[in-house]
Amino acid sequence: MGFIELVVTVCAISQPNLCEDKHFQLDFDGSPAQCAQQAQPYIAEWIGEHPKWLVSRWRCNYPDRVERRV
Repeated sequence: MGFIELVVTVCAISQPNLCEDKHFQLDFDGSPAQCAQQAQPYIAEWIGEHPKWLVSRWRCNYPDRVERRV
């Protein structure tokens, strides 16, 4: 399995203009598009634990990897 980053934009229910990105690293062996299609259970779990926030959008990307030169 590889890692992929799920980026979820959430906004406060009490202040809809207050939004921020939450970053989650997932064990996932697929493309970013496949990750985005299958992300709903992870997002639902987070929202269940953070009921004062609403999800406005989400996307998946490969985590940034910095190559080290020796």
